[in-house]
Formats: sequence, structure tokens, C-alpha cells
Amino acid sequence: MPEHPPVTPPAVQPPDAPPPLQTADRVLNVLLAFDREHAEWGVTEIAAEFGLDKSVAQRLLAALAYRGFLVSDQRSRRYRLGPAVWHLARAWERDGGLASLVTPTLRATAETVGVGTLFAVPDGVHMRCVAAAEGPAGPLRYYALAGELYPAHAGATSRAYFGMLPAQDRAALLYGRPMARFSDRTLTDPARLEERFAEVRRTGYAYSDGEYDAETAALAAPVLVGRRPVGTLSLVGPLDVLPVRRDELVAPLLAAAERLGRVLTPVRPRVPSARANR
Repeated sequence: MPEHPPVTPPAVQPPDAPPPLQTADRVLNVLLAFDREHAEWGVTEIAAEFGLDKSVAQRLLAALAYRGFLVSDQRSRRYRLGPAVWHLARAWERDGGLASLVTPTLRATAETVGVGTLFAVPDGVHMRCVAAAEGPAGPLRYYALAGELYPAHAGATSRAYFGMLPAQDRAALLYGRPMARFSDRTLTDPARLEERFAEVRRTGYAYSDGEYDAETAALAAPVLVGRRPVGTLSLVGPLDVLPVRRDELVAPLLAAAERLGRVLTPVRPRVPSARANR
């Protein structure tokens, strides 16, 4: 088994740490406000969200737009993320991107629990492996796991994520299309699949053996940023190893998934908004 060089886990800012320079902190907080739930903002909304004067909010948004981090719609006067964010994202991906953030936790967890680990993110009706770490027994496959796709209906790696989605979103993605059978344990009946998805929400994890790969078992947990699932952490191993250790591996799996969630959560101190004080 090849040895890996030591990797230092990324530093996570303590939530009670003092903020840096106030102006820079305000600019970055405004930029971080643009997310999946808030794709665009107006000046008045930013001022209310962060308890700022409208003139200050206008200057912050204008500064971000001047440098290309935001673009403004001249008719609606609302702002969206701009090309500078795309430029930074490309540079980040070339430097390892998401894999570089999660790999230290994957390796540490694999070393602790003694089985392989992988982190996967949603990719349409699949989960795509971003990074993996080998267990003591060596590689699970003869090829690298990074990039492998796992179908939404087969296996714990996918079930741990799709089970956390709203029922209507899951139905739109999964049902009404053919679902392949990869083994005699692969479920394709929507009613039975929904029972398994409900187990994820009830227990916080998913388990499978032989559903996608007839020789492999997996124990997986959703990785959450806030309350939103962004991926899954899986413990994977052969059928003669992982099933007999299933119960003892649940606690370290959930702890490692929580650590990954913290690693992937942007540090965004909550600032009392003007709305909250009304």
C-alpha cells in the first residue's frame, strides 16, 4: 500500500474569533450573502440584512461590482455574482479545489476506522466521487475512485444524499425513468426506495451491501452545510469486513461527516439585521 505524505487539515476560523478589518469583513460578508437561496440582492435588502445605512450598502455593492465579483441589472438595480467569482473558482479547482479540502478528513477517518472513505457530491441523478482514501487493506478498485458515478437509487453513498431532499425534488429526479438493476439487491420500486430514504432522515445515515457493486458494502452519512445537504461521506469495504463492523462504525462516521460540514461551511458571523430589531 503506497504511503501518503502528511496533510495538514485546513484551518477553520473559530466562531467566536474577533473579526478582521471591519471594512474588509463587511465586503466579504456581503459577498457570502450570495448563495443558493439568495442568488440576487438589492441595496435596500443588503442594508436591512446587515443593519447598514443604505449609502454604506450601496458603496459595498458598487466596490464588488467594480472588481467584477458582482454584476448589476440596470433595470432592476439588483446584483448577482460576476465573472471574478468564476475566475477564482477555476483557479481554486486547478489547485485541488474541493478534493484538497476534504482529503485530510478522509485520510484521518480511514486511518482511524480501518476502512476506505470517500466523499461524493450530487451530479444530476448520480453522486460523483470527488476524493477517496484507502483503508489498510488497500484499494477497493484497481482504478482510482475519484470521478466514479453512483446512481441515485442504488447504494448508501447516493441514498444518504437523496434521502435528505424534499420528496417532490426526489420524485422529479428519480421516478418516471428507467432504473437499472446492478445486482439482485438493487431496489427499483419507488415505494420501497422511499422507505429506505425515510430511514436516512430517521437515523442520519444509510447502509447498503451489494446494491451497486455485488462485492462491496457502504455506510454513508449526509454532509450538511447549515441544514442543506451538499454531499455524502461513505465508509466502504468488502462484504466480509464492513457488515460485521456496521454498528461500531456509525458513531465515527457521523462525527467525521459533521467535521466535513464544518470544513465546507464559510465563516460568516451573524450580524443582527435591522429587520430583527423592528
